[in-house]
Amino acid sequence: MNFKIRKAISQDMPQVHALITELAIFEKEPDAVEVTISQLQQDGFGEHPSFQCFVAEVEETVQGIALVYPRYSTWKGKILHLEDLIVSHKMRGSGLGTALLDEVVRYGDQLGVKRICWEVLDWNDPAIEFYQKKGADVKRDWDVVHLNEEGIKNYIATLKDARI
Repeated sequence: MNFKIRKAISQDMPQVHALITELAIFEKEPDAVEVTISQLQQDGFGEHPSFQCFVAEVEETVQGIALVYPRYSTWKGKILHLEDLIVSHKMRGSGLGTALLDEVVRYGDQLGVKRICWEVLDWNDPAIEFYQKKGADVKRDWDVVHLNEEGIKNYIATLKDARI
């Protein structure tokens, strides 16, 4: 199969958004996607982009993405966070995931990062196996912590109340 891995452009964001939605459905969170196409375009392609996105293109259609952004580790220094590596359901097993991960690792190496990190759902055995075969260390003893938008607002409200 012929495919091309390249940096995403703003015009790719409708297809990127569709893949994000497909992933949310796969992860049993069909209503969780709040980001819009215009937000992706603004956040990824403005003067100070918040992320870098690579796409896997097959016959001029985006069939996979890898979205990354820089982070900083107090232990290691510069690291790269892989927010999502998504391959359309119909293209899984085609090599697109490997090609996208290869591109992310090359990009991280060019940036001089000390680590590339990401999360994987504990029930997604095919993804865990894929990452382990690539040499990734799946940290089973770490829990992911999120403070969502409502939680942020509630937290801030308690801070305001504490200052009175």
